[in-house]
Amino acid sequence: MNDFLQDAVQDERQILIEKLIKSGIFKINDKHLYEGSLSELETVYQEIRNCEAVTL
Repeated sequence: MNDFLQDAVQDERQILIEKLIKSGIFKINDKHLYEGSLSELETVYQEIRNCEAVTL
C-alpha cells in the first residue's frame, strides 16, 4: 500500500511538472521543479491558473 501511495504522489508531481514547464515555469525559488514537493508544485500551479483566469 505504501508503494502505491508513493507512486501516486510521484505521478502527480510529474504531471504538475509537465504542466508548469508548458506554462513556461522552470524553477521555483531558484530550485528546479523536480526538487519541489507536491504541495509546492500544486501551489505554484494554482497561482498560475488564477492569473490565467484573471487575464481572460
